[in-house]
Amino acid sequence: MPPSLHLSGSFYPAFTQSKGYADDLKGCIQRTVSKLLTVETSSEGPGMLLGKIQSGKTRTFMGIIALAFDNGFDVCVVLTKGTKALAKQTCQRIEQDFEAFDEDIRVHDIMTMPPLSKFVLGRKLIFVVKKQSDNLDRLHKALVEDYPALRRKRILVIDDEADFASIGYHKKKSTGFDLRKIARQINDLRDALPACSFLQVTATPYSLYLQPEAVTIGSMEFKPVRPAFTELVPVHANYVGGDVYFPEEQGESPQPADFIHIKVTEKEIGVLKKKDKRVLNPDDAINSKAIPAFRSALVNFVAGAVIRRLQAKKTGVKAVYYSFLVHTEAGRGSHSWQEELTGCLVDQLLEAASAGSSVLGEMVDAAYDNLAVSIQSAGYWLPDRETVHAGVIQALEEEHLTITKVNSDEEVVNMLDKSGQLRLNSPMNIFIGGQILDRGITIANMIGFFYGRNPKRFQQDTVLQHSRMYGFRPKEDVAVTRFYTAPAIYEAMRRMQESDNALRRALELSGDHSVIFIQKAADGTVIPCSPNKVLLSDVTTIRPHKRLLPIAFQTGYKSYIAKPMAEIDAIVEEYLPKRKEDLFEMPLDVALDLVNRIYDTLVFEEPGYTDNRDELIGALSHLSSNCINKNRRNRVLALFRDGRDVVRIREKSGRFMNAPDSSHREGKIAREAATELPVLMLLRQNGKEPEWRGTPFYWPVVLTPANAKTAIFANSVRPDVEEAEEPEDA
Repeated sequence: MPPSLHLSGSFYPAFTQSKGYADDLKGCIQRTVSKLLTVETSSEGPGMLLGKIQSGKTRTFMGIIALAFDNGFDVCVVLTKGTKALAKQTCQRIEQDFEAFDEDIRVHDIMTMPPLSKFVLGRKLIFVVKKQSDNLDRLHKALVEDYPALRRKRILVIDDEADFASIGYHKKKSTGFDLRKIARQINDLRDALPACSFLQVTATPYSLYLQPEAVTIGSMEFKPVRPAFTELVPVHANYVGGDVYFPEEQGESPQPADFIHIKVTEKEIGVLKKKDKRVLNPDDAINSKAIPAFRSALVNFVAGAVIRRLQAKKTGVKAVYYSFLVHTEAGRGSHSWQEELTGCLVDQLLEAASAGSSVLGEMVDAAYDNLAVSIQSAGYWLPDRETVHAGVIQALEEEHLTITKVNSDEEVVNMLDKSGQLRLNSPMNIFIGGQILDRGITIANMIGFFYGRNPKRFQQDTVLQHSRMYGFRPKEDVAVTRFYTAPAIYEAMRRMQESDNALRRALELSGDHSVIFIQKAADGTVIPCSPNKVLLSDVTTIRPHKRLLPIAFQTGYKSYIAKPMAEIDAIVEEYLPKRKEDLFEMPLDVALDLVNRIYDTLVFEEPGYTDNRDELIGALSHLSSNCINKNRRNRVLALFRDGRDVVRIREKSGRFMNAPDSSHREGKIAREAATELPVLMLLRQNGKEPEWRGTPFYWPVVLTPANAKTAIFANSVRPDVEEAEEPEDA
């Protein structure tokens, strides 16, 4: 922090004290403003404030504005995503946060700004500007033409929810790469302002870090274009994000992720796309076999909200309202159908309650059993079954449920409360919508998310921002939270979460921040890959001590795999030391041959789970052939264990086992040994029935070395980098 940074001005001390800013957050704010004062920034090389989705980024840049105003900045421009809802949300949030300084700080939406007097021009000014062409034209006119005195002042431009629209390139068949119009307008604005600093705020910075003009295909390493500086927003202890929903490692004891994800078939998601009485008659929604997961999701949500409100009552805490989001399609027709179907389900549940039908009782029993496992595993108090039954019936009879369709900008604007969040009007709120409910819109107390968006190509910035279940959540809420989606969508999001974490780790390291992008060549070797061709929903992240292994497979039948197993056993035996429990080395080509042979004995039939041998082969090839110790290159460490009886499916959670290696035994040995070379664990299973097919098999696990450099292995690449724009609730 330079000596010139003023921490005792008119705004910052009072602002952070009244809002209860923690010391680590104030440290982030002070470092950011310090760099804005001393480091040259621009739209091509901005300062970067990087936070997790719904992790307090807005709260952080509010503090930055207050401190910047105390340190020579007079004007702040906040660029928001181009929706009325988000612009209104941002305006309301800024006005509310700076309400105590309304005589000294004026907040204006650029499109409704009144004429500014000399007196007002002498105040601190905040302009909220949607990232739309007309808004940016109006801003340029105000700062450069209408009030030229402003352009000579020190101006801070904050690009909130910075994404591909504001910094990206797009590909034209005729001219190749071209700067997008919004990016060009922001660039032109900065050029017209002699004393302007530029700060981008985002949780998904990939379109900045992976810009195409910096790619060198002939080199193994890709050094992305860096912002002028990067500051990471501290993560609060109560933040619930991708690490909870998509953990990189699954421990041996239960954790929230074991219970949160509930599988939905692609067929059922298709049923929700459009009304077709031949497939589903809404008048019989309570009994239809076409929507088991959707019906279960609705009852689970009501039961979960009832349990949380009973828990609050028991502890003397005021009960809050809860929310559930349905986001499967962008089209308005789908939203109308889902609204009708949900309404029919609620009506039929009420009829069943009034009639004392056993159908409702069975559904509430199933919901209670589902939620009880996660609540008890977390160690929280669980109301008895009868009390929850009574609570669900009361919620239905007293109309505690509100169903709200949200698929237009105007609708969202009218639904925001004073804090800029979606207003919860009853104890249980079901929101049905699409793109309009993604980036920046906050939905409080969300304990259920039914997600079915499955585009041809998952775009990381877009899909991760759909995750409205992220944010500051009580741990008790997490115990009743459920995320309903298809296995393939879940797997794509899990891979995105891994690459997100890998990029963050690279940014946190000092010195060389380069990230390696690799892919498998036609001849089976591993070669450099252009990062702008990487499909981030289909990548494998390589990082220090990362485990790679097959999941959700079944073995081939004994008659088919007996001979291949004998051949695998013979190869392993050839390299085994006298003490079979010891680690040993083998040539890389032998290890790759073993992995291929083992995968040939496995069968992948579960939706969303595929033969991932290329991940293991790619990691082994890359890490072994690029070992920092040249004398050990093209070698692999191996660890053999026999006589294992690992289950296929975990008993409590019903999730597929992904920890055949004990972290306290062979896992510990492998981690200690994997410093320079990867370790291939060869875990020979007995394969007992009924879970397996009564025949032995190998379960391979690759552990990357401790000094592994962050790398992204592309399982597939796209032939060009042009992204099709998805219609927003068309």
